[in-house]
Amino acid sequence: MDPKFETKAIRLQGERSQYREHSTPVYYTSSFVFNDTEQGKRLFENKEDGNVYSRYSNPTVSEFENKMAQLEGGDGALATASGMSAIFSTLSTLVSSGDHILSSRSIFGSTHQILTQILPKWGITSTYVDFDATDKWHEHVTANTKILFLETPSNPSLDLIDLEWAGRFAKEHNLLLIVDNVFCTPYLQNPLALGADVVVHSATKYIDGQGRALGGVIISNSELIEKFTFFLRHSGPSLSPMNAWVFTKGLETLAVRMDRHQSSAHTIGKFMEAEPLVEWVKYPYFDSHPQVELAKKQQRGGGGIVTFGIKGGFDAGVKFMDSLEMASLTPNLGDTRTILTHPASTTHSKLSEEERLQVGITSGTIRISVGLEHPDDILEDLKKGISAVQKAK
Repeated sequence: MDPKFETKAIRLQGERSQYREHSTPVYYTSSFVFNDTEQGKRLFENKEDGNVYSRYSNPTVSEFENKMAQLEGGDGALATASGMSAIFSTLSTLVSSGDHILSSRSIFGSTHQILTQILPKWGITSTYVDFDATDKWHEHVTANTKILFLETPSNPSLDLIDLEWAGRFAKEHNLLLIVDNVFCTPYLQNPLALGADVVVHSATKYIDGQGRALGGVIISNSELIEKFTFFLRHSGPSLSPMNAWVFTKGLETLAVRMDRHQSSAHTIGKFMEAEPLVEWVKYPYFDSHPQVELAKKQQRGGGGIVTFGIKGGFDAGVKFMDSLEMASLTPNLGDTRTILTHPASTTHSKLSEEERLQVGITSGTIRISVGLEHPDDILEDLKKGISAVQKAK
């Protein structure tokens, strides 16, 4: 029997203790006791499997890692303290001074800061490429290029990159392909099966799904997992056992939540498409999305994010946001609660207007992370924002 995703997410579990607990407990301990000195020696020499110190491994964390590896189709996974620590650790493990990274232009703001402000301090450079100019990517590959980093769908523009094509491109140029899969989760997209070498997640988002805990995870093949293990053990961005337990429980409801997120996202997006005050709407599974066929080829659903542009620019975007009564204004996403973000004033405010436009962010762009409230109630709240902008005109 090869269990389906939903069954794996619920039933994959570490060994039960002598107490035969139904749900794996939280192993809150900093270290583990050896039977004798010889066993300690074997564990430190990696000649025996077991736990030594929770910065290295922990039973609760290991259960979360094993689940993520199997759900993404990787040989192994390593959990980290946040999504950004997963991205930073991945890049830091795989590049050295003098190396070069090729990255899609539309990426998360903090990833942009790592590429442009932090890694250059150690002589590591990067070049951005546009998602719709893949025929020119080869022009930016140098002898020192080691990594191709992609985020698809992109945040917040929901632009897509063909992962099968990118996998072939990476292999042709001897690059490692890293994919940020946070918007789709392993339920809707599996980049490793499409040619990626590494997948990273912010577990803080949909994997938790309730805005409770910070965490990240790296999934890859056994050779790269060994390299990541060395870096993580000695640099120390370890995930707490409590957060690992939260994420493991979150995975059990991921499929059911994602189905509801995307069902409501479809409803919200269609409403926005019919609203005269809205200039444009982007949702991967809408026929109006220029890459809808690609979305249906490599994703199993449109996801829970809708992006739209409101007429009136920056001021209208701010007015719309400030007139909402139920939705949360917060930088997170993937929560049970509907969350709205105005990128030009928050997540991408440090970019110039020209830089924002290069990644499809206008001054009136709004990103909705559609929650699990009743869609009628979400719509009623959005109508308040629309009404406020209309009255202000």
